[in-house]
Amino acid sequence: MNSNISIRDYSDFVDAVTSNPSKDVDVFVERILELSQSGVNIPRLMTGANGICSEAGEFMEIVKKILFQGKPLNEDNVFHMKRELGDIMFYWINACIALNLDPMAVVQENFNKLSARYPDGFSITRSENRAVGDI
Repeated sequence: MNSNISIRDYSDFVDAVTSNPSKDVDVFVERILELSQSGVNIPRLMTGANGICSEAGEFMEIVKKILFQGKPLNEDNVFHMKRELGDIMFYWINACIALNLDPMAVVQENFNKLSARYPDGFSITRSENRAVGDI
């Protein structure tokens, strides 16, 4: 592998490995219309996915500033984190609605998955060496 890759070469590489729906609005719209036939509310799913990531970033920004930049861990900042967690929940519920999932069924599935992974509580070994199918 060439260790002296130019930014132009890297740009060409990125373009070559990027999907057509990511690069072409017409192909993207065609894909959205195709997926809309699935019974999943694609605009709501996109809203949920984008919102979860955006709000998680806002939550992490507060945590980062507390941990690494001297921001105080005080009542105001805990309240700010509480509000960001509420925003994450808002978008999480949107994603559940988009996928026709009962939010409590999602919570139950997560409980079942983690209970099977960690039957005796957290374990580094079980965290790093998962059973087949444990995603």
